[in-house]
Amino acid sequence: MYADNELLFPPNVIATLRSERGQTWRGLVERVVRLPEDHPESLAFSLMMIRLDGCLTCETDSYRAMRGCAACARQTLRRFKGPDDLLLDRFAESLDEVSAYLQEHPLRTAAEPARQARAA
Repeated sequence: MYADNELLFPPNVIATLRSERGQTWRGLVERVVRLPEDHPESLAFSLMMIRLDGCLTCETDSYRAMRGCAACARQTLRRFKGPDDLLLDRFAESLDEVSAYLQEHPLRTAAEPARQARAA
């Protein structure tokens, strides 16, 4: 009944957005899609899309959610009135926010919880 959707914009949808805008956008998508999901640029891309798509106000039983995250993101990008450069500016702002957050709250590697448990 429900499409494949998540609570917030999932990184696996990034690749499906490659052709939704111009060359500048395509370059960003192609760079980010090669990165691991926990890379700051991948996190920033998801943050930017969460804000553009309005993921925080999406309800699981809404038409938007039933269509799925990929369809929602494609529609949002098609309706975006600004140039690709404005999207890249939004990406840069999101990257600044993610970088600042990670400075204060570094991501742990998979081995760190084991090291912490042994130290305790």
